[in-house]
Amino acid sequence: VSGSRARSRDSVDSLRILREPQNKVTVVLGAQWGDEGKGKVVDLLAMDADIVCRCQGGNNAGHTVVVDSVEYDFHLLPSGVLNKKAISFIGNGVVIHLPGLFEEAEKNSQKGLQGWEGRLKISDRALSNLALLFFCVVFNFHQAVDGIQEQLRQQQAGKNLGTTKKGIGPAYSSKAARNGLRVCDLVSDFSVFEEKFRVLAGHFQTTYPNLNIDIDAELEQLKGYAERLRPLVTDGVYFMHKALNGPSKKILVEGANAALLDIDFGTYPFVTSSNCTVGGVCTGLGVPPSHVGRVYGVVKAYTTRVGVGAFPTEQDNDTGDLLQSRGREFGVTTGRRRRCGWLDLVLVRYAHMVNGFSAIALTKLDILDTLPEIKIGITYTVDGKPLPSFPANMDVLTKVQVTYETFPGWCCSTEGVRSFDELPSQAQAYICFIEKFLEVPVKWVGVGKSRESMIKLF
Repeated sequence: VSGSRARSRDSVDSLRILREPQNKVTVVLGAQWGDEGKGKVVDLLAMDADIVCRCQGGNNAGHTVVVDSVEYDFHLLPSGVLNKKAISFIGNGVVIHLPGLFEEAEKNSQKGLQGWEGRLKISDRALSNLALLFFCVVFNFHQAVDGIQEQLRQQQAGKNLGTTKKGIGPAYSSKAARNGLRVCDLVSDFSVFEEKFRVLAGHFQTTYPNLNIDIDAELEQLKGYAERLRPLVTDGVYFMHKALNGPSKKILVEGANAALLDIDFGTYPFVTSSNCTVGGVCTGLGVPPSHVGRVYGVVKAYTTRVGVGAFPTEQDNDTGDLLQSRGREFGVTTGRRRRCGWLDLVLVRYAHMVNGFSAIALTKLDILDTLPEIKIGITYTVDGKPLPSFPANMDVLTKVQVTYETFPGWCCSTEGVRSFDELPSQAQAYICFIEKFLEVPVKWVGVGKSRESMIKLF
């Protein structure tokens, strides 16, 4: 007996040793207002990843990846789905529009994406633990409501939020109101799902009398999607737990949208409806914080923004037009023209405070190639007084005056450059200033659209 007790004590003692997690996730996040080129960075890192995850957002996000001169556009599918050896996982915090998912897969299949069904997993997680978010479904009426809400904002206040009208806000609202429907509902007993769906649709019809919903047609369509979806659905929390605590794996997390669009930390109310900062990785995938490893922030070499809202370094002039034209700055999801301006390091430093970037990927440096002079925003002032931090109040942000650091341009093409030493000295100085200001190293520099155009510095 004493021997048995001793062995038991040894077993307990072995548990009382703090150990580093078996596997940690590598995270790629946008550090501005989105459209920084996250998809390209994810595609690069996904080439040797075992699992690539989406943790939040919906088909309001758009990531473009160019492989062998073929341009793929992703909205719900993780950009890493192009890696035939990796599992792509859509996590608990994502909202999904089913027609959009299958349409996206079909369009990219025509371009060369193959076998995606065999390597895509979708979380089933329902509301059983308050520490988790849920995988909600965006229905067609969510999109219709999104459009109606934007129209009402315009009529009542003279200013809308500039949403993508993809139904993301209304879907997240349904989740918060606890009447949303999840993937686990759809792939379970369809008669129970139908009852819940009719209640939810009725709720929106009562709230928005002008909303037209063909409930029977929607249900018939959803029944077909349920059959296609069922083989892809898995227990998301168990899937991630096994991946994090099993044999060594490279796990990559792809954030959608960006830090300044975060519902809590962004330029509210001109934001998205989810947490697109690093905390969204934990809540959207069920990943414990101790399993979060390196966090890479993606920063465009200038700044862009889609829709309305304050934009301190915006250049509503020939410079902005040149950046927009050379950068082909149109939204992947909406096709809207992006507003353009100088790089704003006050904004990026704030994003770093929230996310704790391990390193930065600086993208689209080549777009600056023709400019004789380049500026970087380094401080904000209001009424002549410097602001100590990035303001929460958007009325204040619209009033800020920006102090700039001015750099000479390099006035030559960088598109063929494949090492830091080959870059013009002026471009090197531009990059080094960013690193010193943020106190974060730049790990990659993008000088073109292809995988090969991402220069690795270390």
